[in-house]
Amino acid sequence: MSYLPNRRSFVVGAGLTSLSASRAFGASDRIRVGIIGAGGRMGSLMGAADSSGVPYEIVSVSDVYAPKREAVTKRANATGATTHMDYREVLDNKDVDAVLIATPDHWHVRIAVAALAAGKDVYLEKPVTHTIEEGATLLHAVRSSKQILQCGMQQRSWTHFRNAVDLIQGGALGRVTQVRTYWWQNYDLNWVQKPVDASQLDWKQWLGGAPDQPFSIEKYNRWRWYWNFGGGAMTDLFAHWIDVAQWAMKADEPSMALMMGDTYLQEGWECPDTIQAAFRYPGFDVVYEGMMSSSIDDGGLEFRGNKATLKINRSAMSIWHEGVKSNQNPLLKEDSFEDGTITHMRNFFECVKSRKEPNAPVEAGIAAARAGHIGNLAFHSGGKTMWPAKGKV
Repeated sequence: MSYLPNRRSFVVGAGLTSLSASRAFGASDRIRVGIIGAGGRMGSLMGAADSSGVPYEIVSVSDVYAPKREAVTKRANATGATTHMDYREVLDNKDVDAVLIATPDHWHVRIAVAALAAGKDVYLEKPVTHTIEEGATLLHAVRSSKQILQCGMQQRSWTHFRNAVDLIQGGALGRVTQVRTYWWQNYDLNWVQKPVDASQLDWKQWLGGAPDQPFSIEKYNRWRWYWNFGGGAMTDLFAHWIDVAQWAMKADEPSMALMMGDTYLQEGWECPDTIQAAFRYPGFDVVYEGMMSSSIDDGGLEFRGNKATLKINRSAMSIWHEGVKSNQNPLLKEDSFEDGTITHMRNFFECVKSRKEPNAPVEAGIAAARAGHIGNLAFHSGGKTMWPAKGKV
């Protein structure tokens, strides 16, 4: 494992949180958490919470599928948790300090707004919105309340991402005019369709405000790829990378988007499984490419400047200077030493205690989701859109 020389000089402010500070919280001062949406992503969030070093306990669980909510109660820190089909019963629980929300996208804003109104702090998975219009609703709900809301953009707490942003903003790359982003996954190899006992699922509640439709195990398991419930790769994978790009480049929305997308291999999906997209920002461009039936190279970003290029993924970041042969080692390299979701959850819990602004505030989450929505708007508009679009704000 390698690190940047004089690594401390690159750490940004609160980028590396002290474990000793986390452990200062006494056992009698546990954060009491409500779980809303107990699927696979929530399992990862609870695992990160377990590793955060901050004492917490799960006191209430909501999911529309009974086996999922019951599974949570088998955890050591949730043996006394109440279980509910309706998320509002979790919010009514006066013992709940904060909620973790990891439902399908079309529920995010509705539940988050209700949680804030109920006086709960919120960890909201990305994308924080399902439509562009929902951004104003969520922003108003957060900023008119006294509650903490952490968006699930964990790169903002991941130390080597924070160091990379510091280097980019400090001019280490020179003038950056292109950010390349990519993410390849293989659903054919890595996705197993999970069986569902429909008799234990409240399908109507799962649909929520979406159009009424018959139960579909495909839509229930792969909801991200259907417009009623998600936004495909643009609001799932791309949302993470465009957040890093906008953060590093100090920009919050593109002025134009181009997107070519097709469904070549995943028959039945509404969202494209193969994408090429480009976004114009003031002074720089962002490009994205990805597909869902090839996983070689996984995902990452490249910030290309006239002096150097910074390459980064969830494992490491490196800087390559112009004029140095490509087969030589990078000038700087830093490996990831802790999963950013752990650091991000720790930051959320500590903000619940301190009432400080979290690393991924609502404005950042809305901006990242909005860029993905703009890409999808281009896709639905013949491949190109300008922003703000006529009649949009």
